[in-house]
Amino acid sequence: MTRSRFIVLTLLICSTLPFTLAHPLKAQPVTDFEESMRAFEELDRQNTYSPESIFFTGSSSIRMWETLERDMAPHAVIQRGFGGSRMADLLYYADRYIKPHTFQAMVLFVANDITGSEEHDITPRQVAAQFEEFILKMKGYQPDLNLFIVEVTPTNARWIVWPENLAANNLIAKLADQHENVIFIPTKDLFLTSEGTPNDELFLSDRLHLNERGYEVWNKRIRSYLDPVLLDR
Repeated sequence: MTRSRFIVLTLLICSTLPFTLAHPLKAQPVTDFEESMRAFEELDRQNTYSPESIFFTGSSSIRMWETLERDMAPHAVIQRGFGGSRMADLLYYADRYIKPHTFQAMVLFVANDITGSEEHDITPRQVAAQFEEFILKMKGYQPDLNLFIVEVTPTNARWIVWPENLAANNLIAKLADQHENVIFIPTKDLFLTSEGTPNDELFLSDRLHLNERGYEVWNKRIRSYLDPVLLDR
């Protein structure tokens, strides 16, 4: 995709998206993550978590964050990522794996709702609608929760649908502004080269998941949003 065509597609998508989130156009099928849920429940039986923890949840970038505890110190963390999950999956399983916990903040990263799949993809407006449903569900659990939503990352593996993901990011950022204690964390500038394309030096060979250096820059950006809120409490 040429850069000029990319820009035109992005502008077209953004200009034609009404910010009406109440009625998603279709429901996504829920994936069977029973094995992951049982693993989470076993962790809950084996561990006691501080109510001052940060709950990290979402798709594989959360699950694969091997240095999360060290990177977030002195904050305690609860790591509950499950690879391949979409927002519909988080909504479906939330009562089972999130509701039992008490924590001071949540970091959310979900990046599988627009992947280039004709069967499973939903529109940017539908993505934002599901994120709003998730926000309301979390506020139902803990009304004063600080919820940090991390922007979907631009990657070469899914570059063909980056205009759609960018549109979804923009809608979610606006959505965050409408809810108290919901903060959108922009990250795309970290992962794009000066030519405006994804920097493969920050990704594994699959050109999708972060490598060690990618997690370093991701962590630094996330901490820059978390610490001013949580360390001043």
